[in-house]
Amino acid sequence: MKKLQTNAAEITVYTKGLDNIILENSFTEFIEVVLEAKSYDEQLIKITADDKTVAVNFNFEGTETREVIFRKFITKRLQRATAIVKIPKGKKVYIFGENVDVESKNLRNDLAVYIDNGIVKLNTIKANLLLKLYSGNVYANLKNSNFKVFSKSGKITVDGIQREKEYEKVANTSQEKTAITSLKANIFLTTQ
Repeated sequence: MKKLQTNAAEITVYTKGLDNIILENSFTEFIEVVLEAKSYDEQLIKITADDKTVAVNFNFEGTETREVIFRKFITKRLQRATAIVKIPKGKKVYIFGENVDVESKNLRNDLAVYIDNGIVKLNTIKANLLLKLYSGNVYANLKNSNFKVFSKSGKITVDGIQREKEYEKVANTSQEKTAITSLKANIFLTTQ
């Protein structure tokens, strides 16, 4: 576990070496990172900070055991590494990764997620969101939010109704904007 107090407005998290990342709001002014890793000899949390940004990395030593087989769509997740990142309100969060599952527990921060593949559970979105991924599944509750969704060959379902490959909704009562873009991901949204 690592803690850091900072005045930086942006936090960037690089998910290399993780299977799952969970984002939560911190009730303090500290950025808190908790890492649970079971299969590497040693996995480290590395935090670098300056006046404008904080970067969180997960470095590991040992043999990488994860195998991704695209041809058969089978993924072995042997890393068994999960990180919980608690972020103070008012900071913009960027997530970068390849094959990682992302869960946001009703985060009240602007969030931008760029991953190749994964299951993204956003729960209730309470700030601006930009999500770009190649494939996977996305689950989100967009109550009173303006949103635009695009998936070239995946399914888009809004409130149980199948939509075309592009769908947009404007809610007059909201300033929050959500944009989800994907080539192959299935997107499941609720607006109620």
